[in-house]
Amino acid sequence: MNSANPNPLLYLPDMQPEELNYIQSITRDLTPQQLEQFVYLYRTKRKDNQTILIVALAGFAGFAGIHRLILGQIGMGILYFLTLGFCGIGTIVDLLNSRSMTNEYNQRQAFESLRMVQMSFR
Repeated sequence: MNSANPNPLLYLPDMQPEELNYIQSITRDLTPQQLEQFVYLYRTKRKDNQTILIVALAGFAGFAGIHRLILGQIGMGILYFLTLGFCGIGTIVDLLNSRSMTNEYNQRQAFESLRMVQMSFR
């Protein structure tokens, strides 16, 4: 990554505007080297909205809860699997909320990546 251009959007082209705004706000005080490490870490941890939506759709084919497992919600993922997505109602709700669920997960991962970068440069 070229540290002369510290715009994370160039290295994460599938970011949504609200995710980009959050990333820019938390990385504004990072040095180019720290930003490079942050982008590398975050890129490996973040999830794509479309992927989560497609996996949530698989809930109707008997694979309910996989999207919750991917987002780190192990208990809910198992519960969805055992109840077939709360008889499909929970899966429908999650389809409607998939973008916000993914954004929340990505914000947690961005914050965790930021902390890891800050700790490594102390």
